[in-house]
Amino acid sequence: MSGTWKGKTRGGTFGYMFFIYMIRCLGITAAYGFLTLVVLYFIPFAPKATGNTWRYARNRLKYGRLKSAALLLKNYYRLGQILIDKVAIGNGMTDKYHFEFENYAEFLNVLNGDTGVIMIGAHVGNWEIGAPFFDEYGKKINIVMFDAEHQRIKEILEKNASTRDYKIIPVNEDSLTHVFRITEALDRREYVCFQGDRYLNKEKLLTTSFMGKEAKFPMGPFLLASKLKVPVVFYFAMREAQRTYRFHFFIAETVVRTKEKRAEQALLEQYTQTLEKVVRQYPEQWFNYYPFWT
Repeated sequence: MSGTWKGKTRGGTFGYMFFIYMIRCLGITAAYGFLTLVVLYFIPFAPKATGNTWRYARNRLKYGRLKSAALLLKNYYRLGQILIDKVAIGNGMTDKYHFEFENYAEFLNVLNGDTGVIMIGAHVGNWEIGAPFFDEYGKKINIVMFDAEHQRIKEILEKNASTRDYKIIPVNEDSLTHVFRITEALDRREYVCFQGDRYLNKEKLLTTSFMGKEAKFPMGPFLLASKLKVPVVFYFAMREAQRTYRFHFFIAETVVRTKEKRAEQALLEQYTQTLEKVVRQYPEQWFNYYPFWT
């Protein structure tokens, strides 16, 4: 079974629209309540995602069968909650949530520097939830996104959100246009955001140990960050109880090439060590539903 992500996010347009209208008509709590039925549907009818999450719980987290089954339920439920939160906050319901920030002052110091900044996240938690809190900084955010992701779903979310300050830099496998756009954004002292845990190009990969086993990661974000010599921040927004999101900002140490290790490999290892800490703290918020480990 191939470990490659197919470039598309789970979910159909009907599901997105359903929750958008439910939030508007019945409220956030009612939408959460309906999630129970959605979770029970997904377990048998999304067998690949279910199987891969089960293996993640059993093989990587070393859970027993009962705890693995509980994590599977929590994982699908949390994914649904995060989608609902994304839509609700995009529709101006920010006051119904609480937000906590870790290492925020140091993060702002980096953003206020004289260079562009590269931010690298992952498909854990709710990465986009932070956009409304960046205020003026938000207008300088550029999110690098695979063009193969469902355009229709993105259109629906954009049409049903009150604000979207950030810009999108689409990536096509057969074009290098995105590299020029990334470089231009950094030259303007803007911020370029990547997800560091999925890849489409099987020839441009880096490998390192993650959660106790070798795994492949995209070379692009780490190579660009090390070559362009701009500050790098690892950023995760994780959901906690009582509609609270905790933002984690980790400032990467400067990397240089040595005889033993290339700079991009050293940066990747910083990233995976940080990501592993976050995943172990919030194991139910791992949202990679394909065979991640070789």
